[in-house]
Amino acid sequence: MCGIVGIVDAGGVSFPLYYSLYALQHRGQESAGISSFEGTTLYTHRVQGLVAEAFNSNTLQGLRGNVGIGHVRYPTAGSKVPENIQPFNFQYRGLNLAIAHDGNLVNTAELREEYERRGQIFCTTTGTEVIGNIIVEALRTSRSMEDAVRLCMRRLRGSYAVVALLNGTIYAFRDPLGIKPLCIGKIDRGYIVASESVAIDALDGTLVRDVRPGELVRIDEDGLSSIQVATANRRAHCIFEYIYFARADSVIDGRLVYDVRRRIGQNLYDADPVEGDIVCPVPDSGTAYAAGYAERSGIPFVEGLMKNRYMGRTFIMPTQQQREWAVRIKLNTVRGNLKDRRVILVDDSIVRGTTSRRIVNMIREAGAKEIHLCVGSPPIIAPCYLGVDMPTRTELIANSRDVEAVRESIGATSLTYVPFGDLMGAIGCGERDLCTGCLTGCYPVEILGEKSCHCAVDYVAGTHQSNLSTFGKQQTS
Repeated sequence: MCGIVGIVDAGGVSFPLYYSLYALQHRGQESAGISSFEGTTLYTHRVQGLVAEAFNSNTLQGLRGNVGIGHVRYPTAGSKVPENIQPFNFQYRGLNLAIAHDGNLVNTAELREEYERRGQIFCTTTGTEVIGNIIVEALRTSRSMEDAVRLCMRRLRGSYAVVALLNGTIYAFRDPLGIKPLCIGKIDRGYIVASESVAIDALDGTLVRDVRPGELVRIDEDGLSSIQVATANRRAHCIFEYIYFARADSVIDGRLVYDVRRRIGQNLYDADPVEGDIVCPVPDSGTAYAAGYAERSGIPFVEGLMKNRYMGRTFIMPTQQQREWAVRIKLNTVRGNLKDRRVILVDDSIVRGTTSRRIVNMIREAGAKEIHLCVGSPPIIAPCYLGVDMPTRTELIANSRDVEAVRESIGATSLTYVPFGDLMGAIGCGERDLCTGCLTGCYPVEILGEKSCHCAVDYVAGTHQSNLSTFGKQQTS
């Protein structure tokens, strides 16, 4: 998972892009980049590190123009090298293309091999460069972005939300299953597309709607227009966005994430009530769950852990050792709130178990009598191939252990997972609207060696809301 944003703003885009990426920093902490366009020139600045480290006033002033895209990277595929920092830029016969991608393709290797047989040279190890080559191939023959995106949707297998900058116009599209989030906002002097609505909020904008799965959106100085390129017989929004990844104040596919997590917390208590003295969240992602649990149970919500606000997310640290080190300085116990208490500890998920084990030990050392761990997701039993860093089953603590064995490994007094059906009810949709591969081992796209659910995709002929087939001025909708 990464964070992407595209903006058209009559007053210039570099600073709005910077603030939007800052709001999306939780989606990626390895690198940040911005590309903007003015006249006939594409300006780019890309650096490893956090957004605040990557840009300053001078670099932002050098990113000229009223149209641009940005990216923060969380690596699930591709090495941690400068060449993989997005946006990627392509030039062909007067066309300047910059592209940024959130998601993970499962057929990158075969597509790359095909292009290499044709003599194409690759400079990175990411699937994003493959997407760029598919787009450029279509533009070479038809000069139609609609054709290019249609070709992408036919050829790409996996998850992708994409923003592209082409000669002063922003294009944004989302895979036909809608696995990755992408939304549209109206700002004072233009429009924005971004991974989450918090990027729109950062610019004091108004959320218009989500980009529909399989839709292509175009934004330029004349406004916004769109076309439906493909439709699928189901949707497969990433369930982990609701469980953990999205910010709680984001609206994802029409649902406020905080409300979803609060309902999950309520359902946790209803499914298996636990007696305790305090409900204690694991900050920050467990806070909304704990609020719902305390609300339903009547047990006081009390903070027993304080978070170092200058720490990033340990889950997306690139190595296990780094994750373990980070936990030690990320959280500290409030001993006076925990000593001699029966603590109901509420967290969003257990992936590898390392963080949960260390937190339980910290709370026990602070003097808690009992530690009842309540988890806002069912057991995570299978890897994610579509953008979350869960690469192997051996890393997942629940893959080869039942609930009692996980409890024993973590050291909690008791362990409760939210039931799968209660999770669906809290989100407010059925299993066919979500990708639940990490919870069920059944994936919405074909993956070698894994069980897949059948999905049919139709490619819509013609245009619907507006004609996007050429690069000239368009009638907006």
